Amino acid sequence: MEHKLLLLTRDNDQYRSILENSAPSGLILLGEEPSNIKEADIWLAEPALAAPLLGHASKLKWLQSTYAGVDALMRPRLRQDYLLTNIKGIFGPLMSEYLFGYLLAHKRQHAKYRQQQEQRVWRPGSYKTLQGQHLLLLGTGSIARHIATTAKHFGMLVSGINRCGTPVDGFDRVGNMDDLPDFIAQADAIANVLPSTPQTRGILNADVLALIKPNAALFNLGRGDVMDLEALDAQLSRQPDQQAILDVFNQEPLPYDHPIWARPNATITPHIAAPSFPEQVMEIFFLNYKRYLTGQSLTHQVCFQQGY
Repeated sequence: MEHKLLLLTRDNDQYRSILENSAPSGLILLGEEPSNIKEADIWLAEPALAAPLLGHASKLKWLQSTYAGVDALMRPRLRQDYLLTNIKGIFGPLMSEYLFGYLLAHKRQHAKYRQQQEQRVWRPGSYKTLQGQHLLLLGTGSIARHIATTAKHFGMLVSGINRCGTPVDGFDRVGNMDDLPDFIAQADAIANVLPSTPQTRGILNADVLALIKPNAALFNLGRGDVMDLEALDAQLSRQPDQQAILDVFNQEPLPYDHPIWARPNATITPHIAAPSFPEQVMEIFFLNYKRYLTGQSLTHQVCFQQGY
């Protein structure tokens, strides 16, 4: 049986090149004409590009997201009568590189020594080692577990928050959402890698942010809507020794006139902590396609009710 595949990504040329060289037999790659939206039964797509077209996809059976986050496909009134899978297992190393790159630069005072170099000043400073520091991970999925493993190499204590407080290997302590105020007050570094769900949206609000240690570092790497950005901006103004490293935002691009751009203790990056590399995405897609052909359950299938 033949299956027709539609590409809906900003990297279509790269995906097309991979498919033309190694597409499985029986998989027909359609062109990008609008009429093919109705013909394709399989989509390889970025969620935000796919969402507005779902209503026209009369033959869609399976959508393979090229991202981990699929919240654009969870919006009210969007159809949910197809298989949805996302990408997992490739972002942990990338997220870990991002987090520890910035955390080590902060702890080792890279910016200070760069400034001193420009002034030709020889003045050793002081820094805190990561050994014995407390890292709190909001989320305990595959990305968080990889970060936790890296943290252990640096001798850090690692705690985590998940929906039920279920213990997870590699974490010293795990709590549920109700434990967040207690956990966050003890952390030297906090990283959000939670998905966007009704239970997670806005949990990093003014009251919770006010509990963070005066010299802690806060990373937002999961979903922008978990963070109250206005509350964080006010917090950073009051706490100049806190650091926020922000890669995801509720509105992207971040509006030009948002005041957090100007905060000296905020670092803003344009959603680049863990990009989806087409070669890695296609490895997952090809494995899932084999399972799809034989009627097996697909890996990384998303539950529409849970949102991840």
